[in-house]
Amino acid sequence: MSHLHLDRHGWLTPAPQVRKVPSPNFNERPTGHLARLLVIHNISLPPFVFGGPYIEQLFTNRLEIDHHPFFKEIAHLRVSAHFLIRRDGEIIQFVSTDKRAWHAGISCFEGIEGCNDFSLGIELEGSDFEPFTDIQYQRLAKLSLCLKSRYPLRAVRGHKHIAPARKTDPGPFFDWTRYRKEAKWTWRELPHLQ
Repeated sequence: MSHLHLDRHGWLTPAPQVRKVPSPNFNERPTGHLARLLVIHNISLPPFVFGGPYIEQLFTNRLEIDHHPFFKEIAHLRVSAHFLIRRDGEIIQFVSTDKRAWHAGISCFEGIEGCNDFSLGIELEGSDFEPFTDIQYQRLAKLSLCLKSRYPLRAVRGHKHIAPARKTDPGPFFDWTRYRKEAKWTWRELPHLQ
């Protein structure tokens, strides 16, 4: 994969394995808020099923609810993330990194609520019950390095760390040690893993 680069509008420049699918589910960040936190999630639709168009449909408000019984439960959601990394390593961008994606929900980091205001969200296609793929880690590291070169990111957390009563992702199979090494984070920037 060629070097990832964000254009002046906060979109990854075209590269092999990168696709732009704009979501309507975003708004402006509050004045003075820059992204300083990176949040890692996992997602699969239907649950524990990989591939297919349903994550894109969810993030663009086009979910075909008759395709699976679970979809009726989430049809009301208006959510997005900045990026999705599929099992095969494809990166899809839904929201400009300069904008506020709707990925964190009710959340808190270092005593400050509303993490969407000051974070970037990356979804990994996966679940809490199986390992992520090698190519996902490779692409996640490249993307993280790209984002760190543009924004004053000073921490990375899983969704479970900022919304512990509600969320468990990226789950117990996410290899924080591998990710730290490949994305060149320091231990200080990562969650306490004990």
